[in-house]
Amino acid sequence: MYMECMARKPAQPALTADDRAFLTLVTRAVFANPFGEERADLDARITGSGQPGGERMPTSEVMRAVRRRLEKLEKAGVADIRAYAGADGELLAHAHLFDVYHEHKDALDQLLLEQIEAGDDPRPVPFAPEILRSLDARGFDRARTLRSLALFFQIRRGFYFIDRVIIGGSPCMRALKRTLWEAIFTSDIRWYDRFLWDRLEDFSTLLLGETGSGKGTAAAAIGRSGYIPFDEKKGRFVESFTRAFVPINLSQFPETLIESELFGHTKGSFTGAIESHEGAFAACSPHGAVFLDEIGEVSIPVQIKLLQILQERVFSPVGSHERRRFRGRVIAATNRPLESLRGPGGLRDDFFYRLSSDVIVVPPLRQRIAEDPSELEALVDHTVARLLGEPSEEIASLVRETLLRGLGPEYPWPGNVRELEQATRRIILKRRYEGDRRIPASDAQARFLHAAGRGEFDAQQLLAGYCSLLFERHGTYQEVARRTGLDRRTVKKYIAQAGAGA
Repeated sequence: MYMECMARKPAQPALTADDRAFLTLVTRAVFANPFGEERADLDARITGSGQPGGERMPTSEVMRAVRRRLEKLEKAGVADIRAYAGADGELLAHAHLFDVYHEHKDALDQLLLEQIEAGDDPRPVPFAPEILRSLDARGFDRARTLRSLALFFQIRRGFYFIDRVIIGGSPCMRALKRTLWEAIFTSDIRWYDRFLWDRLEDFSTLLLGETGSGKGTAAAAIGRSGYIPFDEKKGRFVESFTRAFVPINLSQFPETLIESELFGHTKGSFTGAIESHEGAFAACSPHGAVFLDEIGEVSIPVQIKLLQILQERVFSPVGSHERRRFRGRVIAATNRPLESLRGPGGLRDDFFYRLSSDVIVVPPLRQRIAEDPSELEALVDHTVARLLGEPSEEIASLVRETLLRGLGPEYPWPGNVRELEQATRRIILKRRYEGDRRIPASDAQARFLHAAGRGEFDAQQLLAGYCSLLFERHGTYQEVARRTGLDRRTVKKYIAQAGAGA
């Protein structure tokens, strides 16, 4: 009997029901979208103070609550994840990751800012050994420790470029930020951590939105927030995220040069090719993304070559039969409505379906302001601070007052955020801005909202304008009739009436 007892392996520790419930909340917080509503409720439950649905708890309080629980487990000698099997071990691992990540969050943010300043030369990460030792001591194997460090920095980049660079808190902008986070980490970061951290090259994104609405900023948030491995020997990440985003505006190049700009060309491949040139896909790093702006303008031959990249991940420079592999991600954008984009002269179906793993709509400025008037104030403050190099309430107040006096609260902002930036510059220079009164005739929504906001419609004109707006967006009398509850003949009459009054 004595020998049998000696041969028995020590029993594996088990979490108490209370510990398991607490660590389950922490796990949910680890994987929650930081721009969603769930995270605030989880933080309140973790700290045991505040009410779910109330204001967001300070991160420092959540950190202290998690640290106290881990210290209790450490004192009991049951905090090493190697002692556990199955779900309990993973719950404890997530709490350790939460603790180490938040302990070094400020250092990660400082590294991010230093890297932006330094450019394409990867900065050393002096605090990396401390993170690695801490995770090693808690029972993580070295492969997961290194991946966790890379994931920590990726999360900080994703949060920075979505939260700090994309300005706005209106409902549509909060929805955009949640969607951009999902474009980087998926709807469940557990899937990302287990399966997709090095496989998102196969997930392309299509951004839709009006000219000047901020599609490029949204694309950059995705493109600069990819996973970049950490090189333990060199003590830095394998490359700088500043070179991970390669934008190209396809409308800037004539048809004869687009292929060269995208795929590169060899010396002598065409008249004027006096030397070889690397295109956007060759310039993009394996951990980056190519941003194809104005994708709706490319020809069918270029679409076919781009489809080859999306499907087979290979391309050939103009004038060469060499097949090169592209390992980055593809992000595309267009200001054309989806119906027009897929109509005659638009994108081929096979190309569209392969391009649109994810479709994200960037809202226009007029919608943002309509949902939350304070959005304009926040954007003006941000623009002024960027133009002057520092915040200035004096200048920002001047800009806001001039806009309100000259344009009124219902101005439709046809040029969106880009127009607001130029308006701010003009007010700083001349103390006036009259707005873009030549609203494009094709922009039915802007014209409709502008006139409706000024009270220029009677009931018949309002209905006619609304039917006309729906017809431009959906393209058929039948769809307009379905959405308005009117019969097809009445819809046709109202649309003709709106056209006659235009």
